[in-house]
Amino acid sequence: MADKRDYYEVLGVSKDASSDDLKKAYRKLAKQYHPDMNPGDKAAEAKFKEVNEAYEVLNDPAKRQRYDQFGHAGVDPSYGGGGAGYGGGGFGGFDVGDIFESFFGGGFSGFGGSSRTRNPNGPIRGNDINVTLGLSFMDAAKGCKQQIQVQRLEKCDTCGGSGAKSGTTAETCTECGGTGQVKVSQRTPIGVIQTTRTCSKCSGKGKVIKEPCPDCRGMGRVRHTRTLEVSVPAGIDDGQTFVLRGQGDQGVNGGPSGDVNIMVTLRPDTLFERDGFDVWCDIPITFSQAVLGDEITVPTIDGKVKYTVPEGTQSGTVFRLRNKGIQYVNGRGRGDQYVKVNIEVPRNLTGKQKDALRKFEELSTEKNYEKRRSFFDKLKDAMK
Repeated sequence: MADKRDYYEVLGVSKDASSDDLKKAYRKLAKQYHPDMNPGDKAAEAKFKEVNEAYEVLNDPAKRQRYDQFGHAGVDPSYGGGGAGYGGGGFGGFDVGDIFESFFGGGFSGFGGSSRTRNPNGPIRGNDINVTLGLSFMDAAKGCKQQIQVQRLEKCDTCGGSGAKSGTTAETCTECGGTGQVKVSQRTPIGVIQTTRTCSKCSGKGKVIKEPCPDCRGMGRVRHTRTLEVSVPAGIDDGQTFVLRGQGDQGVNGGPSGDVNIMVTLRPDTLFERDGFDVWCDIPITFSQAVLGDEITVPTIDGKVKYTVPEGTQSGTVFRLRNKGIQYVNGRGRGDQYVKVNIEVPRNLTGKQKDALRKFEELSTEKNYEKRRSFFDKLKDAMK
């Protein structure tokens, strides 16, 4: 297996990066390498998968802790054994919690957590998977069906999830006698202390697989690429995430599967801009339409509508179309649409058109230009 790049290097962040730093770096790179932005570019596709994998690990506190301690082997069972040999002793190999329990009868939970470790034979929930989904403005506004691809861990069909080679079974660990725990005596400044810790040979499972399954290498799960159909909720915005429950990595020992967290990135639209649940649209109108008023056609996310521009409309005026915006996600109601009209100054005029404008200007008075008159009044006052 080719060596993987360091996940912090992939995202371009430091090892003490915050959750917000990770998200910001991820969104930038996900947009840069997204297949929709790089059609047919295999190198960009590989980068996109690498960025998703790095973010999936570093954004999960538990995975990030394992990665910081064991590297790739601590978060990927198919990479170098998955860090299964970790016994969790700490402080030179003995359990500080067990020392306190020996003296004070248990219940110690110092250093930010309990002294009891999770039962490796108990149900363990599968990990979540993070995916980025590129959408058009309209697909996000109206909702749609999309297909996504995920790489998830599933029960190995070859060994049925046991991890043992076909025809063999896991054997009782000779180190701990099947208990998963071993007693260790250590000499300390306060005397000899006997502690109990997880058996390093079987990682606390009480059994050892001597002949691992060749397909899953003893892990009981293998990674498969699956295509899933998702229903995108209407109104979702750029950077928001929705969840596909139970479609992540399969759990261990009967534990539930994880989820798929789908983060949305929106492609720019040629007509509309979004502000929360409101929609903005710029429309050019002619000089005559602005002066005399007119009925114009306005595009909305629901189709075209008619709107009457009043006489004397100024360039930059914004009109509001109530309830023509985007539907609230998983709720009732919707935003508004704002239409900004811009007066387009005509070009390439004929001689006759120019003469008509000069005649119009000769007939105009200060009453026709209130802003201009106000400006020159202020100018006179300022120059006194």
